[in-house]
Amino acid sequence: MQICDLDDIRIHYREDGDPKGAPVVFANSLGTDLRLWDKVVPLLPAGLRIIRYDKRGHGLTDCPPGPYAMGTLVRDAERLLDALEIRDCVFVGLSIGGMIAQGLAVKRLDQVRAMVLSNTAAKIGTKEMWESRIQGVLDGGIEALAEGILERWFTKPFRDTPEFTGWRNMLIRQPVEGYAGCSAAISGTDFYTPTSGLALPTLAIAGSEDGSTPPDLVRETADLVKGSRFHLIRGAGHLPCVEKPAEYAEVLTQFLKETGHV
Repeated sequence: MQICDLDDIRIHYREDGDPKGAPVVFANSLGTDLRLWDKVVPLLPAGLRIIRYDKRGHGLTDCPPGPYAMGTLVRDAERLLDALEIRDCVFVGLSIGGMIAQGLAVKRLDQVRAMVLSNTAAKIGTKEMWESRIQGVLDGGIEALAEGILERWFTKPFRDTPEFTGWRNMLIRQPVEGYAGCSAAISGTDFYTPTSGLALPTLAIAGSEDGSTPPDLVRETADLVKGSRFHLIRGAGHLPCVEKPAEYAEVLTQFLKETGHV
């Protein structure tokens, strides 16, 4: 187990691959931990330095009192990468992780050479929607809202598999304070203007059945970044790295080759 002590917070992270390889950093969605990428990592080319981490309030990372600001989540990622001496990475962010990717790219282009915006947007949902979600979680716990969340995350065929149980358990076992805290960060974020100023290599990935960040929303955000490209994974919901890991790894590997990372 690897823990990075950043004084005010201890962040759980994991490294795989070659410690001297080109770095690829993965940031997870709301309600998941770094196991989100378990099926994708083994399918990536050898020789990469692969870093995954649990954002604050999730997984094995500390859960400070909320609410959190997106700037705080971006700063956590920035400080973790500095502590690990990472520069020129490809930053892969899914959902809230993709918002962190945008914020970090705006702030630290020395750290982010290219980014993958997976099932994310410059702005997700409305303030009212998130306030309702936060209140529901604080009142009844994550489990009270789990079924609706999971329907947006996964297709019906996947929800009928035994593996689905594990993802449901992962969601409902995240700390309520952390889930609500990160929901507040999403609620307060509108990156349309800063993201429209970016010009780094960018791959946007969407799932055709995504009920949280539909393909048109992901494409709209991709179009903000000069030179970006868009890939639609059919038959997948909000977490295509779980439902379609082979296709996800294939399109990611192609992007890594295009950016000279492998």
